Amino acid sequence: MLNTYFRIIVGFMVLLSVVLTTYVNPNWMWFTVFIGVNLIQSAFTKWCLLETILVKLGVKKEEGSCSIK
Repeated sequence: MLNTYFRIIVGFMVLLSVVLTTYVNPNWMWFTVFIGVNLIQSAFTKWCLLETILVKLGVKKEEGSCSIK
């Protein structure tokens, strides 16, 4: 379940940043850059702030997920 929530939230944030970049201000592209850098960083460190927040909110990790155990 954690993996599903993670993908939905990150996908929504990327789409939101593209819409904000297009219709509000081009500087919103930095939000997209931040998301991408955070994803790359989590691949190397095996730590992600969003995952930590979701676990503290009570979202359960499923067996065999892509997320860390």
